[in-house]
Amino acid sequence: MSKYTIISGTNRDDSYTKRVAHEYQRLLKDKNIPASVLSLRNVNVMDENEELSALVEELIVPADKLIFVVPEYHGSYPGVLKAMFDVINVRKAFWWKKALLVGVATGRAGNLRGLEHLTGVLNHMKMIVHPNKLPISVVDTLLDDAGIFEHAPTLMAINQQLEEFIKF
Repeated sequence: MSKYTIISGTNRDDSYTKRVAHEYQRLLKDKNIPASVLSLRNVNVMDENEELSALVEELIVPADKLIFVVPEYHGSYPGVLKAMFDVINVRKAFWWKKALLVGVATGRAGNLRGLEHLTGVLNHMKMIVHPNKLPISVVDTLLDDAGIFEHAPTLMAINQQLEEFIKF
């Protein structure tokens, strides 16, 4: 069985990104697939350090499938995620692993442009990116107070994306 890790690609407090990452974790659990969540909140990604190395060894290296949940930051993805890529051993952490991309935005494009930027970077790092990249727009209107998707069409799109990724 594949090992899954979901990367919440921001370091902001109380972000929709983190809520969506945990919602993906819950939906995978409903499919009897355990998944870990790696939050970049309070993680120093600016240089190689023991804390970052331990997280990478525990959550990224053993995973063969990674789900990146990335918010839209100025038409792309957060610098904290790029900084993490820049300081860790990419060959050990990412080469030939499978990736699923989820964009998150309170606006109308769901970070579509950022998903394309991230795809290029992940391909450069020899990752195999699943073609069904899901941009989730107006995310602030789609989650209930507990962080659960209550919008049926979005939930259907997420479940289809996950089913495809499980078979990928």
